Amino acid sequence: MANKRYPSQLRTIESIRLAARENNAAKGGGSMRKRKSLVMMLNQQTRSLTKQDVARWRRAWAIALNIDNPKRGALYSIYTDTLVDLHLTGCFIQRYHKTLLKAFVIVDKNGKEDDEALKIFKSKWFHHFLLRALESIGWGHSLIQLGDVFTDANGVMKFSDVELVPREHVCPEYGVLLRDRSDSPDQGIPYREGAVSDWCVEVGDSHDLGLLLKCAPQAIAKKNMTTYWDVFGEIFGMPMRVGTTTSQNPADRKQIEVMLEEMGAAGWALFPEGTTIEIKESSRGDAYNVYDRRIDRANSEMSKGVLGQTMTIDNGASHSQSETHLEVFENICAADARLIEYVVNDDLIPKMIRLGFPLAGLTFKWDDAASYSPAEQRELERVMLQYFDIDPQYFINKYKIPITGVKQSADSFFE
Repeated sequence: MANKRYPSQLRTIESIRLAARENNAAKGGGSMRKRKSLVMMLNQQTRSLTKQDVARWRRAWAIALNIDNPKRGALYSIYTDTLVDLHLTGCFIQRYHKTLLKAFVIVDKNGKEDDEALKIFKSKWFHHFLLRALESIGWGHSLIQLGDVFTDANGVMKFSDVELVPREHVCPEYGVLLRDRSDSPDQGIPYREGAVSDWCVEVGDSHDLGLLLKCAPQAIAKKNMTTYWDVFGEIFGMPMRVGTTTSQNPADRKQIEVMLEEMGAAGWALFPEGTTIEIKESSRGDAYNVYDRRIDRANSEMSKGVLGQTMTIDNGASHSQSETHLEVFENICAADARLIEYVVNDDLIPKMIRLGFPLAGLTFKWDDAASYSPAEQRELERVMLQYFDIDPQYFINKYKIPITGVKQSADSFFE
């Protein structure tokens, strides 16, 4: 008799998942417990993590493109499920962190750095803001609400933090917030005008559905292929225990079934006379090529979609090829950095000025010089000093060392 544990295991897993979903739904039916904010106004629902397939992805895509009543909730549920994929998550982390780790400065209209203004941005809230803004690349849109304004112990004005307004409650096509996800746009609350607009920063195009739209089919195919491979492994990966007997006694047959059920890797059993036990192993090695190659192709396609290439996250074929892929990746990240620069200067800083921050006439700028290593910077400065006259103010501003004049050389000193 065949081993029946596998179907029962499936039923057990499904029952656990169902119980978990019911428990989560019972806990998450109300609004979130947070300070007064836009999030408090929204009746958030627990995101479904049920199995997604390509057909459902296409339906969700069509619903999101509806002109009269666009709804992104179903599509965002698929995005959430898609980001469980570790390879895809790694691609986005690599891309986002390239910009997050860049140094930046705050300068006036003459290009002079303002260290006091920089202290406002050298804080956790701004790091969170940059991350939420960069996430719009994957999701297509981010509506970021600024936190409460306060002054810290050093007298520096800051935001308490920032938070992402749940995307399924935002209708960027009409610029409104939906109190409930089922509401139509004409029932929404405008966030691009009035007092609400001073506390919200919008990142991304109103009709952009993000890179996750294109990555989802590959992630779905990979997830299903991995599941099939797991099933194959359970069936053929372990030796199959086969018992044969000439006995017609139901009690004997039941005893053999129990022993086969309870046998482990080092199992033993006492069988009735006439019973033989044979171990059969599968030789189906071709399954490796079927499953593994499809998973590799899915990973490769997702890498190309997010990073523009594959070799900064996968193994490369040659040094010259890896340099070409790195250049592609650097160009993509440079475009991300420019997008962030526009968002901070065109949207964030003007709102901060209206909220009382002392930032009038100041601009956010990436510190490209910081991309050089200390040794490279010293060599560059040495060459520049050798062939050009450099304003001493450059070294005063950079190294914070006062320069009072030109030092006499040792030879001229003893003349």
